[in-house]
Amino acid sequence: MSHLDIITDSRTNPLSVVEEIAATNDWSFERSGDDEVTILTRGQWTDYQLSFTWMGEIDALHLACAFDMKIPESRREEVRRLIAAINEQLWVGHFDLWTSTGSVMLRQALILPDGMIASPAQCRLMLEGALGACERYFPALQFVVWAGKSAQDAMSAAMFDTAGEA
Repeated sequence: MSHLDIITDSRTNPLSVVEEIAATNDWSFERSGDDEVTILTRGQWTDYQLSFTWMGEIDALHLACAFDMKIPESRREEVRRLIAAINEQLWVGHFDLWTSTGSVMLRQALILPDGMIASPAQCRLMLEGALGACERYFPALQFVVWAGKSAQDAMSAAMFDTAGEA
């Protein structure tokens, strides 16, 4: 899809707004159909795959932000406890653990009823919020999965904010 096509389509399709944001940030993206756009971007801790799906039957723009971390069966219960603690801290969106694959992802949706149009600011904030939450809590997930820490210890470390640089 050319940049001109994105601009022309952006008035009616929220995925075009998402594509504009990806293009502006020079992120790799692909439209896999009329109802889905996937963006690949690099974070501080890992690479992220953001999949935006237009769900016309419920008038919602759904975002799923995934990263490459498979949770071993032996750590899944502790990760579930951590995800519950993390979700208590989030105002928008939530983390899920997919039991079939052991993958963790952050999901959220923007409801656009009666032909409402997604603004660039709304889509940008969805992206920033998802990436920000993943960046903040990725180390806590690593503590539980690879360091064998408890959900409580990992959450305490994630909530510790440092000031400045050493």
